[in-house]
Amino acid sequence: MINDSSTADNRTPSPPYGYSRVCTHSRAQQVHIVAEFHAHKIRPSRIAYRVGIDIALIEALIAGEEEPELFPRLVAYYRRQRYHQRMRDATVKRGIAQYETQQKIEKEFHSDIEL
Repeated sequence: MINDSSTADNRTPSPPYGYSRVCTHSRAQQVHIVAEFHAHKIRPSRIAYRVGIDIALIEALIAGEEEPELFPRLVAYYRRQRYHQRMRDATVKRGIAQYETQQKIEKEFHSDIEL
């Protein structure tokens, strides 16, 4: 089938790379959201896609170009929060499974701190 310009294309256009919705959050909220997602090891392109935050801002925050003092503190806060939540969730398991899960969580947490 030949596609000529007279044929109307009624398909929905794809959103630009990294975006799926319009961001309705303030700049301060965006910094917090990016820090929380980054602490949960979500890729920058996925953050932009899910929340609509400009990918350039996300990458600048992660690189330390924007909010160089606040952003690392927020990421550390959200990592500690994630660590504690995962440890609470690990108490559902019993015995060796619980111990191994907690050891894995601690190892991941300490390796994240060193980054």
